[in-house]
Amino acid sequence: MKNPTSILALTLVAAILAGGCSRNTKKEAAGAPVLVARAVETNVPVQIDPPPVGHVTPVSTVTIHSQIGGFISQVHFKEGSEVKSNALLFTIDPRPMQAVLARDQAQLTNAEIQFDREQKLFDQKLVSQDEFDTSKSARDTLVATVQSDALNLSFCEIRAPFDGVTGSLQIHEGNVVKAPDDILLTINRIHPIYVEFAVPEQFLPEIQKQMREKTLKASVTFENMTVMPPQGDLTFVDNAVDETTGTILLKATFPNDDDALWPGQFVNVTLTLSELTNAVVVPSQAVETGQNGQFVYVVKADQTVEERPVNIGIAFGNETVVKSGLKAGETVVTDGQLRLTPKAKVSVKSSSESTPTNAP
Repeated sequence: MKNPTSILALTLVAAILAGGCSRNTKKEAAGAPVLVARAVETNVPVQIDPPPVGHVTPVSTVTIHSQIGGFISQVHFKEGSEVKSNALLFTIDPRPMQAVLARDQAQLTNAEIQFDREQKLFDQKLVSQDEFDTSKSARDTLVATVQSDALNLSFCEIRAPFDGVTGSLQIHEGNVVKAPDDILLTINRIHPIYVEFAVPEQFLPEIQKQMREKTLKASVTFENMTVMPPQGDLTFVDNAVDETTGTILLKATFPNDDDALWPGQFVNVTLTLSELTNAVVVPSQAVETGQNGQFVYVVKADQTVEERPVNIGIAFGNETVVKSGLKAGETVVTDGQLRLTPKAKVSVKSSSESTPTNAP
């Protein structure tokens, strides 16, 4: 006779197994939970990937020196501010130059009187040619001296050569400047502004080809950016490839009207070479790699999946171009592929129910 306790234990085990099988059957009937997306047809920019790192440089830089020595009597700008072309930057005490000019002007006036007298005497043949030439030379020398004095006096006002942003003052008001050695200031022109960057030389033929047909567009992004990505044009291709790095130097010009770019700044540069029209695009996470190459799981009308081989093109952002094997409008699995086999049944879940792709 069987032990009643053993019979009861067997009955409970059978019930548990039956319940588990029932739940598994229901789960299989419902299908594996997945996230999906539709393949769409759109235009995709062809860009250099990964984006190169660029360096912002001013279009023009000038280091201001004085052409005469002297005492700086006034500084007319605030360091770090923008200045316009021909704006007055520094005044060097003009009094020494004014005194020299007045002295030489007086000497010139006397020399002109002497020359006029010699001219009359020469016309009357009362002085020799040598005496006349000496008087004329003295007068002409003083004319040149006065012109030089006037030029030096104008150098007492130091002006900006172009529109730009001033750097820090190197010599302040009250100092004596030594010409031409002392640096007073550096000015950078930043409207427009350059972004220099280098790309691998294998991109050079395509860049040259596209530049013959149109102006190539560039945009930049940088850390803590609070504005729309600045847009510019590719304006310079260097005349030689760097033999040590195998890269070619490029420059893009940006209007920089909002001062978003600043000299010395590092940025990520996106250079658009061309555009693929009517390309079929899917989220990059939909593309899987198997023994026979790349594929996607396509969800069919009966909620089963088909393992579809595809030919992949370029990636753009978080999306990938499918060159062949998929049509726009078809639905592909983007999450949950590890649970799937060909013809497996699936149930589409919302993104809030998503679990990691490698979840058990």
